[in-house]
Amino acid sequence: MNDSSPVRADAARPAPTMPDAQTVTRVTHWTDRLFSFRVTRPRSLRFRSGEFVMIGLQKEDGKPLLRAYSIASPSWEDELEFYSIKVPDGPLTSRLQHIAPGDRIILRPKPVGTLVHDALLPGRRLWFFATGTGIAPFASLVRDPETYENYDQVILTHTCRDRAELAYGQELVRNLENDPLIGEFVAGKLRYYPTTTRQDSPRMGRITTLLRDGTLLRDLGIDNIAPETDRAMVCGSLGLNVDLREILEGFGLREGSNSAPADYVVEKAFVG
Repeated sequence: MNDSSPVRADAARPAPTMPDAQTVTRVTHWTDRLFSFRVTRPRSLRFRSGEFVMIGLQKEDGKPLLRAYSIASPSWEDELEFYSIKVPDGPLTSRLQHIAPGDRIILRPKPVGTLVHDALLPGRRLWFFATGTGIAPFASLVRDPETYENYDQVILTHTCRDRAELAYGQELVRNLENDPLIGEFVAGKLRYYPTTTRQDSPRMGRITTLLRDGTLLRDLGIDNIAPETDRAMVCGSLGLNVDLREILEGFGLREGSNSAPADYVVEKAFVG
């Protein structure tokens, strides 16, 4: 499909047996390049919002084909959600894009990652910088009450090629204030800043360009980004990660980690 209207699949089909398997409960095709899916959650799985796990399918020789996927659902949800690109010749996504409810996928329940609150020092404003499916870990974090308990303001930026690719994030944000668990936390705190790089839209341009030339700050009515007030998380392509490191450090922010919390973090496991 070529528009932004998602196609959901909810009809189950018989599931094969495989180790570490979870059952697919819903699949949504957002565009001809993007889809999300939900699976059952292992009872033993505990994770921090923003972390990723290894998921995949079994190859014909019986060996697992696994890739790192950020968990897009918050840590309190009963199911796990993932958001993925479709790569026609990709070893995993060329097959994963055809899953349907009732199918089984492999999930290795050992969550890790740097896009977690523990990796940041306390601050007043939190930035989420995402491109493409890099919004997935932030879909988890913007649905976590801790995000709004820790910060006075939360800004989610999402940059895609065209408007249809923004649909997942738009629906996510639209549903937040009506969420029975976190709606009261979100009100007045979350700001959403979507941009496109190819198709005309209300806001156009790479987020790095909009940061460098001051457009982003002017649009949001923010004077400056400073280490005394601002914290940031970055998830996107390798080029985005490199460029935003330079920009954020130009504002005086320092990169943190789980073992040494600081002002910003970058998800090194994600490239897409």
